Amino acid sequence: MRMTPLPGIGVQYDLTTRERRQVSVIAHRDGTRSVNIYRADDPDACAQSLHLSGPETSSLIDALTPAHHSPSVLHTTDLGLIAERIELSAQSYWNGRVLGEMRMRTDTGASIVAVLRRADAIPSPTPAFRLAGGDTLIVIGTREGVEAAALILGRE
Repeated sequence: MRMTPLPGIGVQYDLTTRERRQVSVIAHRDGTRSVNIYRADDPDACAQSLHLSGPETSSLIDALTPAHHSPSVLHTTDLGLIAERIELSAQSYWNGRVLGEMRMRTDTGASIVAVLRRADAIPSPTPAFRLAGGDTLIVIGTREGVEAAALILGRE
């Protein structure tokens, strides 16, 4: 699986199956998904494209991974929340600054619940946590809050 940020759009995930078929999923910022399957004889030619709404995506995830159901697991979409990965660019205004300076939760209502840095995951970073270009921030909140957070994090 390869992940490619698509600025202003979302994230594209590319997968080569065991049968050498190319599949991509574009996770759009609005919660919808585009699933693309490429031709076996020409992996650059899209054979089928399917656009799914947020609820359709959730249903498909449930169908593909039924073993994850547990009474203690919260499904953020059921609660009106979304979680999104947002990458911090090396040119970001926030590169080298501490998380608390951002005032993310105060200004957007969204929370940074984890930071992925290289091969490490930092859960529940404190306000004193120093950000670095290339960090991927896991942000959770309402759609509007996460979109506002993405604008703040995109500041250069």
